Amino acid sequence: FQHYLIQINLSPCHCDMLRFAGIQLKAGANKLKNLAHASELVVNAVGKGANLVSLPECFNSPYGNQYFAEYAELIPDGETTRHLRQLAIDQKIHLIGGSILEREGSQLFNTTLVFNPAGEIVAKHRKVHLFDIDIPGKIRFQESETLSPGNEVTVFDCNGFTVGIAICYDIRFPELAQLMRLKGAHFLVYPGAFNMTTGPPYFELLTRSRAVDNQVYCASIAPATDPSASYVCWGHSVVAGPNGAVIDSAEHEEKTIFADVKMEEITAVREGIPTWKQKRSDIYQLSEV
Repeated sequence: FQHYLIQINLSPCHCDMLRFAGIQLKAGANKLKNLAHASELVVNAVGKGANLVSLPECFNSPYGNQYFAEYAELIPDGETTRHLRQLAIDQKIHLIGGSILEREGSQLFNTTLVFNPAGEIVAKHRKVHLFDIDIPGKIRFQESETLSPGNEVTVFDCNGFTVGIAICYDIRFPELAQLMRLKGAHFLVYPGAFNMTTGPPYFELLTRSRAVDNQVYCASIAPATDPSASYVCWGHSVVAGPNGAVIDSAEHEEKTIFADVKMEEITAVREGIPTWKQKRSDIYQLSEV
């Protein structure tokens, strides 16, 4: 009984604040090295007080249609799932496992797993909106050539906060973010790998927009830029507060960004500008199908 009380007192969790860390890292071709590097950076973030940590999209593999099948794993029996589960247990944190390629039968998904400090999977989000774009002379990418879409709105409870999870291109669809807010979200986290064409004009803009739209904290966590990769990521991970102000951000290199997610700040913004109480349900409505 005494030992149990000591464990509770030492817990980094607080009911009125989350210490969030978003890890921008460079992923190579060696999955085991990627996992080891991610673990090192997570441990460093926890050492700076983080109790909710997110990795970036495709943190354990290169990003590209030519890689997806090769790196795909079963969930929950794959090596990455096992590794992240143990990492969450060892560090006593909630861990958003960026995203990994998931195999289920003949289908592949871009999937985020969330683990609690007991190592339990408390959320699983399959990327809802696949990244299919064609900008002449700049970039063409069609995730739908290899991946299947998910169909769920995903939130989880974390130390008194509700956190919504979606992946990369999902951030362009404000309806999905609004549905997470309707489910009680205080914080939205998007592991995302924007590129050198779409990143500069849109990555921070969309993150701040979803924060303002929904009066939530919002983070987009990216891989670091690797000019030698076949798909070059923009990097520039960013976290914004419920008023849209940038709290912390990265550039191209590896960096861990931090934010103290405060319930009092969310409440103040929502009470000061009560847009969600002023919506005109007699004119328009949003509902989950």
